[in-house]
Amino acid sequence: MRNETRGTAELTLAMVLSGTLGIFVVESGASPFEVVFFRCLFGAVALGAYSLARGYFTGHGLTPRKLGLAALGGVFIVFNWVFLFEAYEATSISFATVVYHTQPFFLVVLGAVLFRERITAAKFGWLGLAFVGLVLVSGIRPGDTASLKGLGFALAAAVLYALSTIVTKRITGVRPHLVALVQVLVGLPLLLPFVDFGAAAGLGAGWAWLAGLGLIHTGLMYVLMYAAYQKLPTAKIAVLAFTYPAVAMVADWAVYGHHIGLVQALGVPLIVLASLKVTLSAKGPERPRGRVAGPAPRTAAHAPEAVSPAATRSA
Repeated sequence: MRNETRGTAELTLAMVLSGTLGIFVVESGASPFEVVFFRCLFGAVALGAYSLARGYFTGHGLTPRKLGLAALGGVFIVFNWVFLFEAYEATSISFATVVYHTQPFFLVVLGAVLFRERITAAKFGWLGLAFVGLVLVSGIRPGDTASLKGLGFALAAAVLYALSTIVTKRITGVRPHLVALVQVLVGLPLLLPFVDFGAAAGLGAGWAWLAGLGLIHTGLMYVLMYAAYQKLPTAKIAVLAFTYPAVAMVADWAVYGHHIGLVQALGVPLIVLASLKVTLSAKGPERPRGRVAGPAPRTAAHAPEAVSPAATRSA
């Protein structure tokens, strides 16, 4: 199998898995804080075992500064998950996922605010188009507090993911698997005070869903993504990333019967198109593909920069 073909298959599978994440969250029956805590726990086991087996701890490249940056990115990525899962609970997986994909726009805005990066007229236009799409997708009516709450949670998750991306991009020379491992390890002490172990003990079959979130959606999914990044051009990565919201919306409809209305549906392609344009313009010129060096939460696959889950905006 050609390298690019294999990379396409790996990233597509990773995005399909990401699209089913909401089902695992809801079916676990746990609170968002507990879901994220156990996702971090099982995810740390999976990523740690994989990194150990591949020998990534040897010559890991982590310094105190890089470790601190990874930990800070972990704070953002962990609470990004909490807010996203709160949005699932307040509204629906479809609604939360579409709103969550406004991440690239917050990345542009934060870049302008924090680093005085110039926003071109074209980017202003795409930001405007995305805002129109967001208004249509929200479909919020007066008194619809649930949708308003869900919208707020999903937007907060998007902002935190953008912050995680900004921080993680500044880590160079470290395997992305190790950066992700540090991020999920940070989540354990961070969320420990919010976990009700008594309630968690009675989850029953919910434990299988929680284990799946850590082993499949954090361990396997990240391994597939990072492997694919080494084989694919950034344009293809950006396009394949939209497999995630498409699968999430289909899964939400198939399992729970949730779907967005006609007016809301008109906003989806606007957000997708604007997000794709902003993402591709942010990548700049293609770089030669090679070994990926050291979140989600979603940074092209090039050496020697760190790659976070934000590279494909997966959850």
